[in-house]
Amino acid sequence: MSIKADRWIRQMAQEQGMIEPFEPGQVRSNGGQQLISYGTSSYGYDVRCSEHFKIFTNINSATVDPKAFDDGSFVDVHGPVCVIPPNSFALASTVEYFRIPRNVLTICLGKSTYARCGIIVNVTPLEPEWEGHVTLEFSNTTTLPAKIYANEGVAQMLFFESDEVCEVSYRDRRGKYQGQRGVTLPRA
Repeated sequence: MSIKADRWIRQMAQEQGMIEPFEPGQVRSNGGQQLISYGTSSYGYDVRCSEHFKIFTNINSATVDPKAFDDGSFVDVHGPVCVIPPNSFALASTVEYFRIPRNVLTICLGKSTYARCGIIVNVTPLEPEWEGHVTLEFSNTTTLPAKIYANEGVAQMLFFESDEVCEVSYRDRRGKYQGQRGVTLPRA
């Protein structure tokens, strides 16, 4: 198993539709405005989050239960910036839609720009033949409000190609998050 480089990422995105929309290079500014970078890097792809956020709230004093999740535990926010309250979290989805090849496992890591501000980005691995918008989890570990910028880089995807094809892919087992669009809450 080896990590895949920029040339492979570009080829898979442009010829196989692995990432849509796709940026073949690193974007660092827009009309002179500084951005948190996104697009293809040496050994990964920096994703952006969309303008739709779900901010966790305890207004209903609900218990967080992954088997019976109460979607009333979130407040919907739309816009270019999301402010996450102290010691709380928010969900968003990637702008990009992914189609992972059968012999590839994709790992997501948060960008250091956010990590250095106490904002942790968490995503489970994208399994072979999974496809959809990635739901991103942002945890604000600080005692201060924290900003997340939509349409700018938030995390990096790393692609690992196996030397053999798996017997059962995510698609084969009909995974519950297959083909998800936008922010997807927990499913039992």
